[in-house]
Amino acid sequence: MGGREYGGCLHIGESEYYQTLFPAAITDATSGFIASQIHEGLTSLNSLTLRPVPAVAESFSIDPSGLQYTFKLRKGVFFQDDSCFEGGKGRELKAADVKYSFELLCTASADNKNFSTTLKDRVVGANATYEASLKNQKKAVSGIQLIDDYSLTISLKSPSTVFLQILAEPACAIIPHEAVERYGNKMAVGCGPFRLGPSQSKDKNVLLLRNNNYFGKDSLGNSLPFLDSVSIAYLPSKENEFTKFSKGELDMVFSIPSNSVKQFVEQQIADFEGKSPKFMLDNSAEMTTQYYAFNLQKPPFNNPLVRKAFNLAIDRQKIIDEILNGQAFGPGVKGITPPVYLKDGYDISLLHGYDFDPVQARKLLAEAGYKEGKNFPKVNVELNAGGGKNTDVVIELQKQLKENLGISIDFDIVSFEKKFDDDVMGRNSIMRDAWVADYASPETFLNLFYGRTVPSDSLLPSFPNTSRYVSENFDRYFSAGRDAKTRDSSNANFFRAEQQLLDDAVVIVLWYEGNYRITRSYVKNSFTNAMRYRNFTEVYLQRYPENVSVQP
Repeated sequence: MGGREYGGCLHIGESEYYQTLFPAAITDATSGFIASQIHEGLTSLNSLTLRPVPAVAESFSIDPSGLQYTFKLRKGVFFQDDSCFEGGKGRELKAADVKYSFELLCTASADNKNFSTTLKDRVVGANATYEASLKNQKKAVSGIQLIDDYSLTISLKSPSTVFLQILAEPACAIIPHEAVERYGNKMAVGCGPFRLGPSQSKDKNVLLLRNNNYFGKDSLGNSLPFLDSVSIAYLPSKENEFTKFSKGELDMVFSIPSNSVKQFVEQQIADFEGKSPKFMLDNSAEMTTQYYAFNLQKPPFNNPLVRKAFNLAIDRQKIIDEILNGQAFGPGVKGITPPVYLKDGYDISLLHGYDFDPVQARKLLAEAGYKEGKNFPKVNVELNAGGGKNTDVVIELQKQLKENLGISIDFDIVSFEKKFDDDVMGRNSIMRDAWVADYASPETFLNLFYGRTVPSDSLLPSFPNTSRYVSENFDRYFSAGRDAKTRDSSNANFFRAEQQLLDDAVVIVLWYEGNYRITRSYVKNSFTNAMRYRNFTEVYLQRYPENVSVQP
């Protein structure tokens, strides 16, 4: 109906393999992207506007106080077929599954990495449930109340401008207890538009297959999804990914260096023009920031003078021009929050950040007791490959810190798993990192530095605050922004918190991401947005090539 076609396989590439599809354990962007195709939450995001819309929930309402949310679930939503269910057929999702999923997210375990960024300090009783689980005790979340099989209420401690957006995160997906009991953290059974195909080793593609029992329909009444499958190839570099696209082996390519885009467009300009172009080009600012974070409990970075010296010694524009080949929205000379939030009244240009000033940098380092870099302790950086970009950047940082401060740093390329574990356990003194917004608010970036998530015991893991930054001022302003009733009040408090973060020089903000994407014109309903939020539920291939169709 409406000229939309069924069938075909969408081919895309990723530079790193996914780490997990278990919702509570997801911390990397690739895992989040794949999990979002398999799992579904009470809400999801509109790919164009990034506003929350009903998903598993048919509707939701908020009482006048802003504290009680009522959700009415759709009837006829089924979990994907799997042998964990009786007879191998997926059963219907009920309100009890919502309660189970959220109480699991409020239970302490080695796999639960997302409690502090989702339900902690928000949902009534969530903290008490988590504290009880630390003592191996079970306690229901008092703020989640079932009305009947298809409706429930969730009570918040304070109003929130982003709670419905948080519920759209992969971490808040609704999952069946049967799959968790059968597979544990290897569980990949959801109620989303696609299901995980046959297991593959890490040097092969991941295949997502159409969930024929998916509940969704588009605005024209078509059953979703349209695609038979999505094939995700893991490629060692962006150059390799772009080469495969150029050869016709991929249907779209993301995050392309601007010089490669320019060359490709110039060589094939006719394919971008005319009534029937072969390619579509998008370029947009993103809700993504690349940065290095200091561990404030590790010398010498427990000294703010050292942290400020490092910030001032980095020429960020040079990194963008010479290392990234212009593939960035702009240098990170302001806050951790990217400038894309300006349209929502959050203007980071008014923040006092750090620009390149090697003279002042050397002065501060001397005040810290390391004149010309003498006697500065050995610093080692761990980084994941990231398609080669992370390595190129750290080599440039090596050069700049040596030239501007007389300091030598070393680095090791490790797996994402090892880097993440070392970061959260506080083994690294300086950490390469990046953050892609979980939802459209400065809160998702500032939450990374909320001090009340830092354990008092330095031997315990700290996530997402791997810097182990604790500031009374920051926490007060952050809490006020998080719990504000209006966006204006929220922004004002977040702004104060972010300025405190900058004054304390907790991170080196390097650049804000901008993204080029080239898509083959037969790929329809695939939208670009600032969050890199990709939802293939309504994507279809118009007159798709028969030779790339993969049947479920």
